Amino acid sequence: MSKLLDKLSEFLAHRKGLLPLLGILLILINLVLQFILPPGWLINSNLFLHVGLVIAIFGLMLAWAL
Repeated sequence: MSKLLDKLSEFLAHRKGLLPLLGILLILINLVLQFILPPGWLINSNLFLHVGLVIAIFGLMLAWAL
């Protein structure tokens, strides 16, 4: 687990904007799905919106720390 965390932190240290960009991409996917799919669990829960927001905020905090 420690080696995986070391490799992950080394990878993200050189790509500080990757997680916020991934979060923004998930938020945009949620926006597009609102118009394409009929109302259902995925649309009503805004799953991609919430996951994207958490990933983007986590990525900004991680980029600031690294």
